[in-house]
Amino acid sequence: MNGKEIVSKLDFILQWIYRLVVLNVVWIFFSVLGLFVAGIFPSTAAMLSVARKWMLGEHEIKIFQTFKKTYRQEFATANILGWVLTMTGVILYFNYQLMKNSVSAFSIVTPFAFYLMVFFYMILLIWAFPMLVHYKATWKQHIKNAIIVGLSKIHYTFMCGLAIYSILYLSLSYPGIIPFFTISTLGIGVMWVTLRVFHKMDQGLKVKSL
Repeated sequence: MNGKEIVSKLDFILQWIYRLVVLNVVWIFFSVLGLFVAGIFPSTAAMLSVARKWMLGEHEIKIFQTFKKTYRQEFATANILGWVLTMTGVILYFNYQLMKNSVSAFSIVTPFAFYLMVFFYMILLIWAFPMLVHYKATWKQHIKNAIIVGLSKIHYTFMCGLAIYSILYLSLSYPGIIPFFTISTLGIGVMWVTLRVFHKMDQGLKVKSL
C-alpha cells in the first residue's frame, strides 16, 4: 500500500467520522429544540432520512439543511407515529406489571399473548420510522406496512434487531461515545438493513407495473 492509498483511506475514515458526529449532534440539537416531547420523533425521522441518502450514495448533501427540511416536512406525522408507539409501549409496560403481580387462571395463555404483543411491538419499533422516510403514506399505513414487512422479512428484522442491540451494548459500555456516535450509527445500521428490503420491494413493484 503506497502513501496515496493510505492518505485516501484515512481521508475516507475521517469523512465518515465527521458525518456521524455532525448528524448525532444535529439530532440532539433539534430534539432539544422541540423540548424532546415534540422534537425527538421528527429528529429521528430526519436523522434516518439523512442516513438513507448516504446509503443511496448521496454523500455530499448538506447535513443541517437536509435534516431541517425533513424535520419540518415530517414533523406532524413523525410525532403522531412516535407517540402512538410510545403510548403502546407504556400500555405494554403496565400490562406486564399487572401480569407479574397477579395470579390468573390463564397463567399459561396470558404470558404467551403478552410476549406475542411485545414481539409485534418490537417489529413496529424497527420498521415504522424507516418506512416513514422511504415511503409516502399515513401513519396508520406505516404501522400496517411495518407489521407486514417485518413479518414477511423476519430474517432482516432479526438482523436489524441484532445491529441495534450491538450498537446500544457498545454505547452503554463506553458512554462517552453516546453524544457523538450512538444515534447516527443506529441510523446507519437500521437504514443499511431496511433499504435492502425496500429496494427489493421497489424492484418488484416496477416489474409488476411493466
